[in-house]
Amino acid sequence: MLRIHFTDADLARTRVARDPDPLWETVLGLYRLANDDVPVFEPWRNRARLAVVERGAQAQVRMVRQLVPREGYFPDFLTPAEGRHGVAAGLEAVRGTPSLRLLGDIAYAARSRPLPAWAHRVARSDRDALDELVSALKGVHDVLVRPAWEDAQAAVAAERAALGRTILDAGVDAALETLRPTLRWNPPVLEADYPKPLDVRLGGRGALLVPSYFCWGNPVALVDPALPPVIVYPVRHPANWTPDRSRSLGALLGRTRAAVLAALTGTATTTELAARLRLSPASASEHVGVLRDSGLVVSRREGRTVLHSLTPLAQSLLEGRRA
Repeated sequence: MLRIHFTDADLARTRVARDPDPLWETVLGLYRLANDDVPVFEPWRNRARLAVVERGAQAQVRMVRQLVPREGYFPDFLTPAEGRHGVAAGLEAVRGTPSLRLLGDIAYAARSRPLPAWAHRVARSDRDALDELVSALKGVHDVLVRPAWEDAQAAVAAERAALGRTILDAGVDAALETLRPTLRWNPPVLEADYPKPLDVRLGGRGALLVPSYFCWGNPVALVDPALPPVIVYPVRHPANWTPDRSRSLGALLGRTRAAVLAALTGTATTTELAARLRLSPASASEHVGVLRDSGLVVSRREGRTVLHSLTPLAQSLLEGRRA
């Protein structure tokens, strides 16, 4: 289990990332590429696998995957804090990783699996090996993440807006409650299922919440307690339903209205729905109006904001139950 221990000072210093982190998305995109058990990513995965071949990026993918296995630990230095400033800044930070961190991270990874000779050269701060790894990371980002970047930005913007609204209305404590079931807020500890026991004591530093497009299931935290604390967790994907259900509801309602319905996990404003689905606000408003008139959506005003949510009938349609 992952247990993140907060103090009052940590709650005051907790922030939400403004944009997707390109290096976290690169690493987590490799997980999604290698694992076929998440239907949400199937269209992206099919396109990505074809693109890897078309662009001749197989060697780069293989190289990074040797440090990023199908499951388990990957070196912390692959996702430096500078990544929030963009992929170029993140890659430069990887290239400038201090020697002791390279040695420690590679040694920790080698405890659970054999690593190739080039990885041990990286651990010894061999510049050529490190440059080759940075080049491979950029190649993997370009082929896997860049084509999905606008979708990732829209999903993170919607998540950030929803968390921000809750923080303004009810405070950080209430916002952390909305992260269930992935993260469970049992004050003063934020808990989650995790492959291995990990306790993170923030010690007044606060934490950066990083909503991630390619994260799925369990959240991810850095192993080294000396690094700035981050909590990477999955955004709510509007397509989080089975392909068969998606096609059948699309035939009934039309693809866009079916997508609007699926995007209403919890509550959302028209602007948030538009961001999640990459629609204009006017178009999102029109579709919400039709769904509301059909008894599938209920809208309520809170101050200057109108919040939309699903009716029980809509929940039944999405879950395949009889109303």
